Amino acid sequence: MLFKNHRGVEQLQYFYGDSDGNFVDNPRYYRQSEPRLNKLNRRKSRKFPKGKPVSNNYIKARKRYSKAHLRVSRQREEFGKKTALRLIQSNDLIAYEDLKVKNLVRNSKLSKSINDAGWSQFRKWLEYFGFKYRELIIAVNSAYTSQDCFNCGQRVKKSLSTRTHICSCGYVEDRDTQASLNILKRATQGHWGSKSD
Repeated sequence: MLFKNHRGVEQLQYFYGDSDGNFVDNPRYYRQSEPRLNKLNRRKSRKFPKGKPVSNNYIKARKRYSKAHLRVSRQREEFGKKTALRLIQSNDLIAYEDLKVKNLVRNSKLSKSINDAGWSQFRKWLEYFGFKYRELIIAVNSAYTSQDCFNCGQRVKKSLSTRTHICSCGYVEDRDTQASLNILKRATQGHWGSKSD
């Protein structure tokens, strides 16, 4: 889900949404630390000795900047790890959209927010814990999951900014919840015990 902050910058509002209509907030660790990171980077740049040997002050400033980046990276990793473990322990089946994150970050308006979310790390932990706890993890093709109506199957074209799915059959649902239902339906189709028609 997208929203625009007070500067008009598009950001991801949720980390993920599930088929029960639940949403997990996106912590945005980089966005929160960005002012401090920029400040530390400016300090580092000011201490860079042009045409002179590197000073101890520059080395210290560079270490502070690197340490702040490392903290953000560790926060993101820990969030993905805890969230994945919680999901695995509370569900018998996890189906997720097989997103190509490398392709998504080509969107210049959202690339920073997508990288900040850390979906690749989250997926890595999902697969790791799924294997460890022997739970079923299924990656589903992401094509048209948010466009195809879960109720009737009709394809309803919508832009990324349209956050509500409205179909001519009368089915109205949040775009991300609707996509989650389609992902679950595709994952269980053809499997033993499938409840889909």
